Amino acid sequence: MENLEYLVDDLIKIAIAEDLGDGDHTSLSTIPADEQGAAQLIIKQDGILAGIWVALKVFNAVDPDLKVELFLKDGAQVKKGDIAFKVRGKVISILQAERLVLNFMQRLSGVATQTHIYASKIADLHTKVLDTRKTTPGMRLLEKQAVKIGGGVNHRIGLFDMILIKDNHVDFAGGIENAIRAAQNYCKAKGKNLDIEIETRNLDEIRQAMAVGGIRRIMLDNFDVEQTRKAVELIGGKYETESSGGITLDTLRDYAMTGVDYISVGALTHQIKSLDMSLKAIEE
Repeated sequence: MENLEYLVDDLIKIAIAEDLGDGDHTSLSTIPADEQGAAQLIIKQDGILAGIWVALKVFNAVDPDLKVELFLKDGAQVKKGDIAFKVRGKVISILQAERLVLNFMQRLSGVATQTHIYASKIADLHTKVLDTRKTTPGMRLLEKQAVKIGGGVNHRIGLFDMILIKDNHVDFAGGIENAIRAAQNYCKAKGKNLDIEIETRNLDEIRQAMAVGGIRRIMLDNFDVEQTRKAVELIGGKYETESSGGITLDTLRDYAMTGVDYISVGALTHQIKSLDMSLKAIEE
């Protein structure tokens, strides 16, 4: 994701422009322009901290002269009352950055916390929890980084870094074999070295995919636990396996016990509760 970090910088510029407009008139009208001060980020809810690195980018974008003293790092298990960092500098700059920093950090910490809950439930097993593309538009790189911080594993970043042949692709292409062959031919023609994953809906489609070969992973879409166990046995370790569709925290471990390699969970990024925190002025 490093080569896409410019997207995060662009996102921060948009966020600042969206919030600041033609000026923070409340701060400009009530605070002297050269007033210096400090504030600290207070954690108000237990969870996993994420987004420190984004907060630093926001502070720097608003005012490069702001100084941040870190007490906690991304990935830290935090509890109510913890102090993540202090920021010092022009008061107007701190106030302009405040909401942006909180918006990013609260959501990303919520993603990391949610992921930690899922990943912890199967930490003793072979199976890993995967994220999906069900992310907030514009914030995908940040949310996927938060998934990693929380103990999950990233699936593809977007449509460009992996070939994932889903059911609609299969149906429009005229079947499993046609879809896989077409993807393989495309990669060869374009000089692309992309992993190919195929979504399957039943054991017969798994057999068709295995007969073609030349793929990295087989997705088991909306299989129940017993069907998943049979599928994992059929595939026999020849290809990576991924369970997807309707798997909840309550059923996660049952699926993991089948020996499937990955379980993708959209809820890691699209059904989260932001972690509560606040940035409060302090006297020094």
